[in-house]
Amino acid sequence: MIELRTPAQVEAMRPAGRFVAEVLVALREAAAVGVNLLELDELAHRMIKDRGAESCYIDYHPSFGASPFGKVLCTSVNDAVLHGLPHDYALQDGDLLSLDFACAVDGWVADSAISVVVGTPRQEDLDLIETATLALEAGILQARVGNRLYDISAAIGDTARKAGLSVNLQFGGHGVGRTMHGDPHVPNDGRAGRGFKLKPGLVIAIEPWFLQSTDEIYTDADGWTLRSADGSRGAHMEHTVAITKDGPLVLTDRGGLE
Repeated sequence: MIELRTPAQVEAMRPAGRFVAEVLVALREAAAVGVNLLELDELAHRMIKDRGAESCYIDYHPSFGASPFGKVLCTSVNDAVLHGLPHDYALQDGDLLSLDFACAVDGWVADSAISVVVGTPRQEDLDLIETATLALEAGILQARVGNRLYDISAAIGDTARKAGLSVNLQFGGHGVGRTMHGDPHVPNDGRAGRGFKLKPGLVIAIEPWFLQSTDEIYTDADGWTLRSADGSRGAHMEHTVAITKDGPLVLTDRGGLE
């Protein structure tokens, strides 16, 4: 069921969005050659505890997960692009790292993701991150009252195709509110002008993710991490966005933190 939030409820979601943004900025600054993925997860865990927030991940066990997630952060490296389960791995020079984080503050959830290169970058990795960033921005621009849901999807998909990338439709954006995942599903491609009309109070996570040379994925032996079928690298960008009468409001905006 699609739920619409009142203006007061959207305002009440701001602290969660800001905190998620703060955590991602701290994680990006901490991600360096030699840093272990478990150290990043522990940093996020400490920040959650200090803030009095609640993790959306640690007990998360959807049908596609092998077991409860058990960590508070998704860390996807190189050919991993989504749901990366933190494990004993020290980041290496040139790694492409995606960080996905969601938590609740005062009962309201926010969800966001970034991709960064650790150490010396490859140009193709920077290009992939740039495409995912542009796709996110294009999707957000379409998150306006009177537009339709697939206007967001089409903007994301068009950006991918212009960069020569294909799009996987198995995982995409979603509703956000009292829980991390709700209706509607927001696919990363679609035909503009279709889907329900966007109304004030709809809060969604918009999250384009792309792989360099495929749209096929498989689940790692850990039961969670999603990897490219051909070993190519992936990038993932995400913001929680509220649709308001004044335009899209990016609740997880990192402005002033970077």
